[in-house]
Amino acid sequence: MKLYPSGCLVCGQDLVYLAQNEPQTCVYCGQNFEASCRCLAGHYVCDACHSLDSNEVIEQFCIQTDSTDPMAMAVTLMSHPALHMHGPEHHFLVPAVLLAAYYNQRQPEEKAAKIRQARKRAEKVLGGFCGFYGSCGAGVGAGIFISLVTNATPLSKLEWKLSNRMTAECLLTIAEHGGPRCCKRDTYLAVQTAQSFLKDHFDTSIGTDEPIRCRFSAFNKECLQQECPFFERI
Repeated sequence: MKLYPSGCLVCGQDLVYLAQNEPQTCVYCGQNFEASCRCLAGHYVCDACHSLDSNEVIEQFCIQTDSTDPMAMAVTLMSHPALHMHGPEHHFLVPAVLLAAYYNQRQPEEKAAKIRQARKRAEKVLGGFCGFYGSCGAGVGAGIFISLVTNATPLSKLEWKLSNRMTAECLLTIAEHGGPRCCKRDTYLAVQTAQSFLKDHFDTSIGTDEPIRCRFSAFNKECLQQECPFFERI
């Protein structure tokens, strides 16, 4: 996926304007509308979702989706113009897509409350946390995810251990790829690491192992390009 300056927010294809309203379902909020516009691929984004801020987009999308693929969700969300190339919205994006995938496989009725709690926690992780505090917010977001699925508290034993270990493994992986920061690269790494962590410690699989090819590099002047495992080589 990439950012599209015109056309469909999701895929970039041209918009189609219909002679009369037809039933449409918004890609982001999942609500049904009567509308006269969609893209050639059939995607529709309602006016409200066009104008939402980043964390609102993430929350609404992750609550309404039935997807069990956190990486696919992350890519779809990062194509929305409210989500910038870099920014603290990625600190919420990581736990939100992981929680959505996890609970969609198990207890969907718990998902919305967990995602809203993740937002409250993630919004306390400031922009620039990676460089100024030595803790990338994407990695912290993965720790928030494990904390919420295990109901960890500061007085927990195994749950406390798992939450901190999740963050530690993400931060180590992110650090090994070096700086400068890239919120897209770090999001991919955090989600991938969380998927492996769930297999190893929870005997749980979410998402797929399909390779990621990032197409955001043109919008990132600090892109590592060939040194990034997700760089799309043309």
